[in-house]
Amino acid sequence: MIVVRSETHRRHHSLELDGATIVPSWESPDRAEHVDRALDGDGAHETIGPDPFDAELVDEVHDPDYVRFLAEAWARWQAEGHEADGAMAFGWPARRFRNVRPATLEAQLGYYSFAADCSISDGTWEAARDSAAIADTAAERVLNGAPVVFARCRPPGHHAMKDQFGGYCYLNNAAIAAQRLRSGGHEEVALLDVDYHHGNGTQDIFYERDDVRFCSIHGDPAEEFPYFLGHADEHGAGRGDGHNRNLPLPRGTEAETWFDTLNHAIDWLSTSSPSALVVSLGLDTFVDDPISHFRLEQPDFMRLGRRLAEIELPTVLVMEGGYATEELGRNVASVLSGFETGRSA
Repeated sequence: MIVVRSETHRRHHSLELDGATIVPSWESPDRAEHVDRALDGDGAHETIGPDPFDAELVDEVHDPDYVRFLAEAWARWQAEGHEADGAMAFGWPARRFRNVRPATLEAQLGYYSFAADCSISDGTWEAARDSAAIADTAAERVLNGAPVVFARCRPPGHHAMKDQFGGYCYLNNAAIAAQRLRSGGHEEVALLDVDYHHGNGTQDIFYERDDVRFCSIHGDPAEEFPYFLGHADEHGAGRGDGHNRNLPLPRGTEAETWFDTLNHAIDWLSTSSPSALVVSLGLDTFVDDPISHFRLEQPDFMRLGRRLAEIELPTVLVMEGGYATEELGRNVASVLSGFETGRSA
């Protein structure tokens, strides 16, 4: 299997507000390092770097002003003389506030984010830019005939909305991959999100579109981040009505229930005959994940890979969450091995 990755991710170190304390983010460089070592160790993959960042493609997914803000925020933060290691918001346009873009950097940090769980620091833009390029490159290789490509993205992307960052995400890698597949000739793309947390950003981007069919299996937002999207009654709007489906599950969900739900998701995605598949591959469904509450074991990730292969569509696997860092590499390797096994069966 082709694996697309970059070392630029090492430049991105984020802070987050945990309770009442600013702490280093769970989304650390070690996550990608463990994945890379696991995949290098099994010797079964062809590793390549990303093609150059395609700003025009990304502007089809995100608001161009938002992308420009991300690219310039750290330099502006430094130019203003701030000494903190990360630029973070302290105010957001909540209910009954006006949706007006403010002029100052401090206010724009709130306007362009929805949570205090990730900061912008030296290297954040470069890492996010390369992560998007990784997903784009993976989709391009699928367009060129590869049956499946793994995009080892860091930072992750599925929480990044059209014009807001949060949930450790800045640019929506899976959405960018889907957009590349669309522009490359696939009339409809299926996008399946199996991360523990709802892909609110992906839903936001495609909610009024009928060319990307989105389904997410996740912890019930009544008690899990991102709280304010991901409920079962969100079906899409306008042309996208009926093209969005959320399958929230309670804390403590075991593997058999989760896989039954996965089968329902795949059946629903298949009803409109998409010609390509993008998977937001979050592995924080693992039983020992420190910030999530499903109960999948490592062998279940082999099973997941086999089940995804059975869909028999050209596939881009995009790495999202997974914060049991020591085990993350083995769990990713299990998914890829399962996919290869299922494809050859």
